[in-house]
Amino acid sequence: MSQNPPNLRPDLAPKPVFDTDRRAGQPTIGMVSLGCPKALVDSERILTRLRAEGYAISPDYKGADAVIVNTCGFLDSAKAESLEAIGEALRENGKVLVTGCLGAEPEYITGAHPKVLAVTGPHQYEAVLDAVHRAVPPSPDPFIDLMPATGVKLTPRHYSYLKISEGCNHACKFCIIPDMRGKLASRPAHAVLREAEKLVDAGVRELLVISQDTSAYGVDRKHDLSPWKGGEVRAHITDLARELGNLGAWVRLHYVYPYPHVRQLVPLMAEGLVLPYLDIPFQHAHPETLRRMARPAAAAKTLDEIAAWRRDCPEIVLRSTFIVGYPGETEEEFQTLLDWMDEAQLDRVGCFQYENVAGARSNALPDHVAPEVKQERWDRFMEKAQAISEAKLAAKVGQVMQVIVDEVDEEGATCRTKADAPEIDGNLFIDEGFEGLAPGDLVTVTVEEAGEYDLWGRLNGI
Repeated sequence: MSQNPPNLRPDLAPKPVFDTDRRAGQPTIGMVSLGCPKALVDSERILTRLRAEGYAISPDYKGADAVIVNTCGFLDSAKAESLEAIGEALRENGKVLVTGCLGAEPEYITGAHPKVLAVTGPHQYEAVLDAVHRAVPPSPDPFIDLMPATGVKLTPRHYSYLKISEGCNHACKFCIIPDMRGKLASRPAHAVLREAEKLVDAGVRELLVISQDTSAYGVDRKHDLSPWKGGEVRAHITDLARELGNLGAWVRLHYVYPYPHVRQLVPLMAEGLVLPYLDIPFQHAHPETLRRMARPAAAAKTLDEIAAWRRDCPEIVLRSTFIVGYPGETEEEFQTLLDWMDEAQLDRVGCFQYENVAGARSNALPDHVAPEVKQERWDRFMEKAQAISEAKLAAKVGQVMQVIVDEVDEEGATCRTKADAPEIDGNLFIDEGFEGLAPGDLVTVTVEEAGEYDLWGRLNGI
């Protein structure tokens, strides 16, 4: 078992998990899914549609008649990674279709890889299906090609990402997501809840709620009402979270902007309906840096909000991501961020160095920070974040807590506490008495040891 250090970039996808068989003669599609968990949900939707049409899913290049590469375009480094993945798929398979965020720049892709069969943009499901049909005609067998109620999932069976909206109404200068994915477009509340209910009925124990701006869910729909369970439910994140909490699974909220109404979610956490976990993209703390980012610049008020959240739900865990080396960032501004971290004492923190992204307005800002200064500030920031994490985890030694089992091998069980999201946060390891455990089990442990990012514990009763 390997320890799980914090993910330092927001554009890295969880590792897909494929689980499907192929009948003789069945057309087969491979999938390479890059980018954030939102892109992973897009990949699941595409593969679910293809599976329903009779295609098998291949976890490798050689077993596939064609390969779809779902790309990321968040940062230039992510674009380079996408181009590398496309090139590898072309070398290994030869028949490649490209979709995802980078697909919004087709000339960029075809300029590097002119042999790709098709390029489609983000969440253009019908266009992807049309391209697959042209490359590999379907051959369905209605007596054999049956779909599970959950569709095709690329994550382990016991947890699932639940996308509640597309797009974003913010205009952050460093981000081009609205240009690629458009303005906020929320799903109807009943559609989200119906999908969640099917997932839970099929054995999913944890729902990870994702979007580009989870707090803004339903704003574009003017928080309209949907019929649900003999009544009505409003398209508002508080109402949605409450209904999700009634399904009996862990509910974890990601990408929650700290709007004032977020405080209405905290009582749901205190009641146990929603996990006491908030993933909030603060990005920085100095008001001038935030102003240049075109983001809300009330870091002091944010500290007040954090204090209120902790007052109302003492066990709440806060995760965030920050940017260092943003254009114009002075040493004084960076020190303000470090001082803010000392006060905020965030539990889970990721950080990445600013990169220019083609099309982002921040590229034109003056006073770009030298690479060696960005690296030095990143090192200092992560040293502080690691020290905070280590101290917070050390305080958990001796506590009894519920964990969810993610993986079991010959060395032990890899689990997560309610404070840990899959892939991006820490783990809790069980070294003894784990033989009867299976992924998806919810068990109670006593914490015996703490590291910088991970915990070790023993099963209660052993």
